[in-house]
Amino acid sequence: MTRVKALLVAVAAVFIALPAWAEVKIKEVTSPGGITAWLVEDHSIPFTALELRFRGGTSVDDPEKRGAINLMTGLLEEGSGDLESQDYARALENLAASFTYDAQSDAISVSTRFLTENRDQAMDLLRTTLMQPRFDQSALDRVRAQVISGLKSDAKDPGAIAGRTFAEAAYDGHPYETDGKGTIDSVTALTREDMFAAHKAVFARDRLYVGAVGDITAEDLGALLDTLLGDLPETGAPLPVQADLDIPAGITVIDYDTPQSTVLFGQEGMERDHEDFFPAYILNHILGGGSFESRLMTEVREKRGLTYGVYSYLVPKDYAALYMGSVASSNDKVAEAIEVVQDEWRKLATEGVTAEELEAAKTFLTGAYPLRFDGNGPIASIMVGMQMQDLPIDYIATRNDKVNAVTLDDIKRVAADLLDPDGLHFVVVGKPQGLETTTN
Repeated sequence: MTRVKALLVAVAAVFIALPAWAEVKIKEVTSPGGITAWLVEDHSIPFTALELRFRGGTSVDDPEKRGAINLMTGLLEEGSGDLESQDYARALENLAASFTYDAQSDAISVSTRFLTENRDQAMDLLRTTLMQPRFDQSALDRVRAQVISGLKSDAKDPGAIAGRTFAEAAYDGHPYETDGKGTIDSVTALTREDMFAAHKAVFARDRLYVGAVGDITAEDLGALLDTLLGDLPETGAPLPVQADLDIPAGITVIDYDTPQSTVLFGQEGMERDHEDFFPAYILNHILGGGSFESRLMTEVREKRGLTYGVYSYLVPKDYAALYMGSVASSNDKVAEAIEVVQDEWRKLATEGVTAEELEAAKTFLTGAYPLRFDGNGPIASIMVGMQMQDLPIDYIATRNDKVNAVTLDDIKRVAADLLDPDGLHFVVVGKPQGLETTTN
């Protein structure tokens, strides 16, 4: 390990416990040029995390160029300005900094970590990444090959097949309907010019959110933001419209030669800004939110031995909200597993939960919340997520109070309104016995 790598790892390790979640004091900073950011100052060590997020993500792809934004994001670390790929990587290493780029359906994330002594040089390098990407043909061909390899793997993966099938049924005509990574054909056809167009589509000030945590003052952050981001174009590509969900009830079977069927199921969900989101959040934890104490895990796994795991989860995307779940079971038992899932969906919808279940869920969710704040990077990411969800700046301090305020009556009311056992759509990939497609 090089000296700079060792130093960066050591600093990150020290910082992982700081600041404690209860001490996260966020201040809003507006740069002289008008860029807004949320900042948590901590000068105990000379290290800062800066999180940039651009709303829109792969959803703003040109429909005829699907996968362009994902591929473009994968090329951002392949050189910029006068630096080709290897020179760029060497410069980043010498600065003991890290830049990570991620493309999701609703946002492009740029996560950076740097030492205070190298702040200016690290931000100069990041600025060339955002303003002067190279997109060299050799790098494009290499990264394209990696993406296509992943797409070929996904084409044989039962979980990926189920996800694509469900998306096609739920999001007809919306960008969410198709994979943001594109198809083998669409990615193969992408050109270097397409990369520059994709870059222009997503990196703009009208969709920018910023979080910073660490050894930097509000004044220094403001100056940094103007230098780093002040020359971004004001607007990017148009953002998507709200999806018109029309999820068919029933079962879709995708024949696939495997001894175990993979099942993805779901219905319409609840938006993150809905006034009943916290009751829905707790309801989901009790129903199938990942704990071995959830109802689905108890009934499907523990009592009947139909699966190793079954889960449910809220999916409040920017332009649609789903309530999803997944389970895998042997082909001769998957029909029974689906029946039990529907029964538990119906039981909770009609009966609600017990006082003991509610108290246990609150204890778990409030106790686990501080564990999210395990370093400057995660805190910066959480702050940016809060901004994108239009949450108040004091949300971290009040979040557990909102969980504890939920009552049994709240859960029962929301369960009756939200859960639709007869409206669930199940996508089954495998050779399930006793099941056939019932949706149109």
